[in-house]
Amino acid sequence: MASSSMTSSRSSTWTPKQNKQFEEALAKYDKETPDRWHNIARSVGGKSADEVRRHYEDLVKDIMQIESDQVPIPNYRAIANTRGYSNEQRLMKNLKLQG
Repeated sequence: MASSSMTSSRSSTWTPKQNKQFEEALAKYDKETPDRWHNIARSVGGKSADEVRRHYEDLVKDIMQIESDQVPIPNYRAIANTRGYSNEQRLMKNLKLQG
């Protein structure tokens, strides 16, 4: 979510609850909705229409960076879980299940 946005321009902090409300409001008020940002701000509470619009723009930038491989994949160290699988083994098992 944009609360941990990789973009550096941030004017306010977003709580997990506000992010959830933001997501739900985005689903409810699509691009064609009149006064979309005002409606979303009202749904979130404590944020202005400009703040929710900037939050959305930050989210879009983050998604674009992730999808264009501009964000490095984290190098998680292999930690065995309770079933004895390392993270890599678990991921490979999940990939096989999906295929």
